[in-house]
Amino acid sequence: MNDRLATVATLAVNGPRLWQSLMELGQLGATEKGGVCRLALTELDRQARDLFVAWCQAEGCSIRIDQIGNIFARRPGVRDDLPAIGTGSHIDTQPTGGKFDGNYGVMAGLEVLRTLNQHGVRTEAPIEVCVWTNEEGSRFVPVMMGSGVYCDAFTLEHALTRSDHEGVTVREALAAIGYAGDVPAAVSAGAPRFGAYFEAHIEQGPVLEDAGIVIGAVTGALGQRWYDVVVSGMEAHAGPTPMGLRKDALFAATHLMQEVVNIAMAHQPNGRGTVGCVHVHPNSRNVIPGKVEFTVDFRHADDAGLLAMDAALRQAAAELSGRFPVQVNVEQVVYFEPVAFTPALVEAIRTGADRAGCRHLDIVSGAGHDAVYVARTAPTAMIFVPCKDGISHNEIEDADPTHLEAGANVLLHAMLERAGVV
Repeated sequence: MNDRLATVATLAVNGPRLWQSLMELGQLGATEKGGVCRLALTELDRQARDLFVAWCQAEGCSIRIDQIGNIFARRPGVRDDLPAIGTGSHIDTQPTGGKFDGNYGVMAGLEVLRTLNQHGVRTEAPIEVCVWTNEEGSRFVPVMMGSGVYCDAFTLEHALTRSDHEGVTVREALAAIGYAGDVPAAVSAGAPRFGAYFEAHIEQGPVLEDAGIVIGAVTGALGQRWYDVVVSGMEAHAGPTPMGLRKDALFAATHLMQEVVNIAMAHQPNGRGTVGCVHVHPNSRNVIPGKVEFTVDFRHADDAGLLAMDAALRQAAAELSGRFPVQVNVEQVVYFEPVAFTPALVEAIRTGADRAGCRHLDIVSGAGHDAVYVARTAPTAMIFVPCKDGISHNEIEDADPTHLEAGANVLLHAMLERAGVV
């Protein structure tokens, strides 16, 4: 190995600089509890975007903004005709979000750019750091909007015409903050594909912390099936109606809600089952509930598992109608297929963890991420680092600076392996 390659092999990011970037970005929309409220395409989002663009331009990057507002900061390669090696995430947050969800992936990518420039490292292929629009879906639905348009999960026009609770459309919001770009947003319309794409992220769960391991080599993402369930009975007075003559929708619905958990427990280790939202009608203290509407969220690592859970839910719903004097309707409203990330890129993450002196664990993502959509168009993998107590989508979300630094080092070397060092 020559001296130049030896230097590259020991290249490391500047951890304090990475942390400072995260803290500075976290001031835009900072909350009293230490979190961040920076909804997509708001004035605060504009300020965060402007800050990212300014930082990248200071590193000599060109900036491309597409029609859905995705931002691509490009560091040229010696062979600029090659597909870029990409990384990134999102900088919009939940209403009560933290400083790290999404933001870490973007700032880790920025730190890769800064490190390469600081040490004068030239890559064969160009490198791009992306900010994807409206990943959280807190203001506009669908979630993962920018990356979804990019990979043709839905059309640009569909996304641009979505509106928030005040009737403001995505098209109007993009124009208002100055991020309505004019280059194609979808691969089908000519948006460039990546040669490879890596996304660094806090785990948003407790697995890595529980295992005492710093790096998660993400092998894929759980598929998801979401349902709206309606259980219909009959409202009646709580006093005069004997127990045996009631058509209590809530009593019946609670049995099905418990079955959601039982179904997930029967499909371990990757089965997940959640009832997250419940509406009871008429929701009165002395009226027997006549209708209950609730949501079901099923997740699994493969479609066969998801389909088995789907069948079990529908069977349980049919049996409920036989046991109780109620009607049950189950409607699937969302489907995300399970995603397997590219084995060679996952192996590059394991190798990067070894080089950084960190233990690593193969892990499956239970949450959706922009990388899940990007994987439809290019080789893709993700890097997880622990978050304190597994808490995310919360103002108290936190992470160890040394873990964030380690993840950025793994990202750096994984990207260099794919981009090639001149």
